Amino acid sequence: MSFAYLSDSGFLKAPPATDQPFAVAGIAWDGATTNRPGARLAPRAIREASHMLCDGIHPHFDVTPDGLLGDAGDLALPNTGLDAMRRAMPALVAPLIARHHMAWLGGDHSITLPLLRSYAEHLGRPLAVLHFDAHCDTWEDHFGEPSGHGTWVYEAMEEGLVIKPCFMQLGIRSAARREARDYVRDQGGAIVSARELRGLQSPEQLAPITAELRRRLAAHGDPPLYVSLDIDCLDPAFAPGTGTPEPGGLASHQVLSVLEDLAGLDCVGMDCVEVSPPFDHAELSSQAAAAFVWTYLCAQISRRAAAVKD
Repeated sequence: MSFAYLSDSGFLKAPPATDQPFAVAGIAWDGATTNRPGARLAPRAIREASHMLCDGIHPHFDVTPDGLLGDAGDLALPNTGLDAMRRAMPALVAPLIARHHMAWLGGDHSITLPLLRSYAEHLGRPLAVLHFDAHCDTWEDHFGEPSGHGTWVYEAMEEGLVIKPCFMQLGIRSAARREARDYVRDQGGAIVSARELRGLQSPEQLAPITAELRRRLAAHGDPPLYVSLDIDCLDPAFAPGTGTPEPGGLASHQVLSVLEDLAGLDCVGMDCVEVSPPFDHAELSSQAAAAFVWTYLCAQISRRAAAVKD
């Protein structure tokens, strides 16, 4: 760990990760940020925001991570360069995903590529991905550099880390040339833009999205699903504290409804990235991120409990 573990400092005040089935870890890295920095400060801010969740009993699932969750602290990563960070990741990530169902607290979105590499190696197969974001992240270069936080989707597909038809993006709305904006769809995946989500408010109205994801997963043998959630999928009214805010985004309840509907799917992990506390207001972005990670964990705990009953 790269931070001193203090009593009650963990996510949901969880104790240090040992043998719990679920765990969180911070990846305090933002060296690939292209606009407003600060995402390296997010893991601590998200942890602090999670302390408002009290006993952690989820109102929809009626379960709590208490007793099932540990906090592995922040990964001890070099902060001098993207390549150095990514080279250091596997040795730190592999033992955690071997022991726990992980939720990762970013960090900018460049952390997702090495995470997918580690999961694909651990599972011995490519993954399905549900990607919440305002940006397509499918650029072939990073403002003249070969890699960054806006290239990870393109790189993951080129490396065969993901199953292309089982890659779904939600909330895309930023300016981009057509080749980048539609790249996932052109590769056989699915894109549900922020515009298409306007007016879809209730869980019932949003259910067709996860139904389409289920259809795609079933058609490819129900592969393991990884969730990558960029906080800027939200409208800046809900998450002003992010590096590249884009007006016209999702509402918090829309994201929560989709995450709740993942309880029936074989998820293997998630990350929540791009929270930038220096640009936040009243901790809105950190609170949203904490609620999203908590809801994801409770969905998977609920799924685990249902499987034990069966």
